[in-house]
Parts: sequence; C-alpha cells; structure tokens
Amino acid sequence: MSQRILVVLPHPDDEAFGLSGTLAKAIEEGAHVTYACLTLGEMGRNMGVPPFANRVTLPQFRRKELEESCLAIGIQDLRLLGFHDKTIEFEDKEKLDGAISALIEEIHPTLIMTFYPGYAVHPDHDATGEAVVRVVGRLSAAERPPVLCMAFSNNTIQDIGEPDVHHDIAGYLEQKVASVLAHRSQFNVPELQGKDKWKSKEARERFGIERFWTYRFD
Repeated sequence: MSQRILVVLPHPDDEAFGLSGTLAKAIEEGAHVTYACLTLGEMGRNMGVPPFANRVTLPQFRRKELEESCLAIGIQDLRLLGFHDKTIEFEDKEKLDGAISALIEEIHPTLIMTFYPGYAVHPDHDATGEAVVRVVGRLSAAERPPVLCMAFSNNTIQDIGEPDVHHDIAGYLEQKVASVLAHRSQFNVPELQGKDKWKSKEARERFGIERFWTYRFD
C-alpha cells in the first residue's frame, strides 16, 4: 500500500530546508503527499533581496513561491487553510484542531509531519505542532499514525535527545535546492545559486541529511 503523508506547517518555506528532500524521495517511491499550509506568511519581514514585494503584495508572491516549491518537490495536493500569519497560537483551538482533524479524516494518513511543539523556535511553528499533537493524541492507539517532527531550538538535544530518524536525501538535492530557491522573497543563499551548485560537496554536507524526532504519545 502506498504511503499517505500529511504535512502540516504554518508558513510557505517551512518545507524547504527541513523535509523537501524526504518528500521528494517518498513521492518518487509512490507516496501521496498532502501539504496543509496554515498561512501565506503575510507578516514576514523579508521582501526579497533587493526588495521586490511590499506588505500588500507579499502574500501573492509567497503563494506563487510555495506553488513553485511544491512543483519542484513533486507535491500535487497543496491545501491553503487560510489562517493568519503570526497568530496561530491565538487561534480558536476548536477551529484549528477541526481543520486538521478534517484533513486526517479525509486522507487517513499513514504518516504526519510537522514541527516538534516547544522546540521549533517560532511561536507559529510550536503552535502548529501542538495542534497536530492534540488532534492525533485524541485518536485511539490503533488509529494513530506516527508523527515525525522537525526541531531546531538550542535546547532540543538536551531536552528530548537525538533525532531518531535520519533520511539521506543526497540523491534528491536537486529537488531540495529548487524548493529552497523557489522562496526567493525569503531566502538569499548564494552558495546554492548557479548551475549545478547543488552538486557541490558543501551542498551535500549541509543539506544531504534530514533529521526528525518521532513524537511519543505515551
């Protein structure tokens, strides 16, 4: 049976550095990926280098960038949930949890990917992970899919230990770099810009492994 992966993240670009290679690999192997992006990142501070967006036009650019990133990865099922950037922690929990629960009921994912609550630096990241964990935690153990989390706060290893899942995505660096570069309003990564830069030793060492923590519900 093909894997059904549900990705729940708050912002366009959250997928790029942390799990785009893993998703590209899974899709090539037959997985169906649904990416639920909670916001359009409309409150982001970056407007491009040099700036080409403004506060009014930024959401339009970020949506197009997200669509381009999904195309690079191979994601065909992108869901934009319409929540507001930088306010996920203040959203009505019933509404937020309901949106995530509805996706789980529709898709019946065999795997969910999100941020590890409390260890993902940005309040929106943490609140998104918390919502996913709340919803999945209400399911019976038999119904509950595994939840793989990204984490990168300074105290992550000290508090929750080393990541237990490591994906070598060196064979999918082209897709990963294309995903990163799609978000041109947010990222300026000179070492990846230019023909075949993704083939460099530096790119493989920096981006070739994606790491995750399996969330423990018990």
